[in-house]
Amino acid sequence: MVTAYIGLGSNLNDPPQRIAAALAALREDSAIRNLRVSSCYRNPPLDRSDQPDYCNAVAAVETRVGAHRLLAICQRIEQAHGRVRNGVRWGPRPLDLDLLLYGECVSRVPELILPHPGLAERPFVLYPLLELAPDLTIPGLGPVSDLAARCDGSHLERVAHAVSGVF
Repeated sequence: MVTAYIGLGSNLNDPPQRIAAALAALREDSAIRNLRVSSCYRNPPLDRSDQPDYCNAVAAVETRVGAHRLLAICQRIEQAHGRVRNGVRWGPRPLDLDLLLYGECVSRVPELILPHPGLAERPFVLYPLLELAPDLTIPGLGPVSDLAARCDGSHLERVAHAVSGVF
């Protein structure tokens, strides 16, 4: 079994409900075991202020499937919730699932870059990761605790614990 971390985000159509529905879909998938979830955080969008704030969380899962298959599962869940990949970077979306880490895997193929690019500069990823796995070391980047300490999270607002389903 490999432990993988999945970032979940939404800023359209009831974001907390979208994240809860994505978590339910992950729990129901036979490839996923032992799903654990961080709190949900509200944060402003990256580089585009012309859209609503995001809700973000991170899920830790155990799986026997490969990283590409896990990514395909995430993309299938996104599509089922109305995600359309239209080439607009950092635009509004009903649901976004990113494969952040897959064990100790480092991948640089265009369709799957691991660790996820930008992870070290994104408080909406680092703070939930720190909550789930405070001793985690990110391949090629270092301890998540060190990365989070260098990343300003003052604009994050913890809005709920995703496991409870209460937002």
